[in-house]
Amino acid sequence: MPWRRRRRRPTRLPGMKAGLLRTLGIDPRLAALVATLAAIWLGLHALTDGAFLTPRNLWNLAAQTAVVGIMACGMVLVIVTRRIDLSVGSIAGCVGMVIAVLQVEIFAPGTWWNPWLTLAIGLAVGAGIGAAQGALNAYLGIPAFVVTLAGLLIFRGIAWLITSGRTVAPMDPTFQLLGGGFEGSIGGSASWLVGAAGVAVLAWLRLSTRRRQQSFGFVTRPLWAEAVTILVMAVFILGFVAVMNSYTRPRTDIVQGISIPVLVLIAVACALEWLARTRRFGRYVYAIGGNPEAARLAGVPSARIIVAVFALMGFLAGLAGAVATARLNAGANSTGELAELSVIAAAVIGGTSLAGGSGTVVGAVLGALIMQSLDNGMVLLGLPSALRNVIIGVVLIVAVWADALWRKRSGKAAEA
Repeated sequence: MPWRRRRRRPTRLPGMKAGLLRTLGIDPRLAALVATLAAIWLGLHALTDGAFLTPRNLWNLAAQTAVVGIMACGMVLVIVTRRIDLSVGSIAGCVGMVIAVLQVEIFAPGTWWNPWLTLAIGLAVGAGIGAAQGALNAYLGIPAFVVTLAGLLIFRGIAWLITSGRTVAPMDPTFQLLGGGFEGSIGGSASWLVGAAGVAVLAWLRLSTRRRQQSFGFVTRPLWAEAVTILVMAVFILGFVAVMNSYTRPRTDIVQGISIPVLVLIAVACALEWLARTRRFGRYVYAIGGNPEAARLAGVPSARIIVAVFALMGFLAGLAGAVATARLNAGANSTGELAELSVIAAAVIGGTSLAGGSGTVVGAVLGALIMQSLDNGMVLLGLPSALRNVIIGVVLIVAVWADALWRKRSGKAAEA
């Protein structure tokens, strides 16, 4: 039988529209998350008799997502390095209580520097806690699961011991703006300016990246694909601003606009996306998660990177605790309770693999929005908290299963 060369089958990405999405520069998994979110919203809107997709509920949903979303952005980097942080909820609660005690009982209330100084101290405490936990893992070899599980108990206990279980209130009026509320938003005109600036920056980044790739001789996407991508993202950005501006304060015509917690989440997501995609630190993080031994042999300072990742996670947990405390207008021992479960679930739903080495900040934000949408919808439906926990647990299992299935199909496609 004459020898014949076997034809190599073209590599196919999972999903029917993956080729088009790749041409447009859109991650198919992120597109699937957006489609899933849209289906959840439409389903909840029907089940709640039109109460879900209202300006007021969507505005509140965005503000509620901020706390989980801020921590989920940092959790992506932790999980990418093949580690986990179970203490983020306790750190948030501990930092929130530290800020409340300093602001109400120790420093002079009513001074202009009180909210700023207490916030800075709280963020420093969070970063210090995270760095200490990272050092225990990186330099002493204690598994991150054990270190952060102990941290979950320790810092929740410290938060209680600081005040013997008391709730500390009220917070400084300036500090309360960090939590949103009726006055914690930037208004309609400023929101449109933020949206327009976002579209302009996005377009500039896409086009400058294209020019840089061309200067190095890389193959670039068609110009029409770049234009369509920019248009689609601009529609999402301006549509979001329009929804936020459609909600007015009760019994007034004052437009709320984007709330400050949402702006904080956007700033955190953009900063970490930039850090993960364009800086050496981000490349080291993914290298450690992809192959720790190869990263070590390549000279990556793994221990220092791990400490930095946990310090960043502690800083973001402290920031989330500050936002939650400002929103509640009190330092409470329940702040951040079981938040670690929602944060980890958001990261996993967003496509971060528990095996390490892959994950995106944008996906984590979408995962947080999906988690909060489910919780918000179940509250509107009047479901008991026990049943809500059951449903969230099932969603987490399905997300992990879907991630394993995606990787299996991607591996087969790469081998084809």
